[in-house]
Amino acid sequence: MGINVLSLFDGMSCGQMALERAGISVDNYYASEIKPHAIAVAKENYPRTIHIGPVEGVDVERLPRLDLLLAGTPCKGVSRLNQRQQGLLHPESRLFWEYNRIRRQLGDVEFLLECTHGNKEATATITDEMGISPLSINSKLVSAQNRPRYYWTNIPCLTMPKDKGITTADEFLHDGEIVPSNRVRWLESESGQKSVKKGYTRINPFPKSGCITANGHKKWNENYLLKDGVYRFLSVNELESLQTVEPGYCKSMSYDDAYDVLGDGWTVDVIAHILNGSRNAPD
Repeated sequence: MGINVLSLFDGMSCGQMALERAGISVDNYYASEIKPHAIAVAKENYPRTIHIGPVEGVDVERLPRLDLLLAGTPCKGVSRLNQRQQGLLHPESRLFWEYNRIRRQLGDVEFLLECTHGNKEATATITDEMGISPLSINSKLVSAQNRPRYYWTNIPCLTMPKDKGITTADEFLHDGEIVPSNRVRWLESESGQKSVKKGYTRINPFPKSGCITANGHKKWNENYLLKDGVYRFLSVNELESLQTVEPGYCKSMSYDDAYDVLGDGWTVDVIAHILNGSRNAPD
């Protein structure tokens, strides 16, 4: 017999991958998500996903008894990359309050909430509302990506994930698309080199890549690979590997859409590590 799960801001449904890796059987997986391409790839890989629309309209009274609540609330207002530092006043990040409404309505269920490091006031407010301190786990322990995140959970997680020692040398295939000439000119310019020096832009990052973010490839500041004088973007295969996502999960998506959902997603092996402590995990 499996459990009933509600996943808010479900994205590409990394939660379902993590549940599988933790060996937790699921009867019903209810997903609140609004991005059409995220919904499509989740449905393609997990056809039994029950999508229930925007978080503002989620009514737990209409759902069966739930055993687990998963969420990664929008982080744009909290992220260090947001120069305006709006915190939970940001039009997307304020959706934390919808998550909190639902969590309170559910009462005594296991929960896991993820959000980025950044705005200290927002982090303190979330901690006060949750009533527990967050775990800080960096995805670099289980992947080749430097991705520190906070996790608030009532699931016992007594240890950090084991450091697997994975590096970008292990993961990068140099099979991504060639970077266009205008961006190469910027990379090699004084401005581009300053960005590299500050760590905003990374070329052949080793041993860990910089954190991938939704739509990051459309900006100047990201990871680039340089080999034999040719600059390349990270391929979808490489991005999936950085997030410990099943290879080929995003095979039907455009590059832009795949980068978006992967950048918005979770590092699956981190979530699976936490879920291993669930009362619903196999002994």
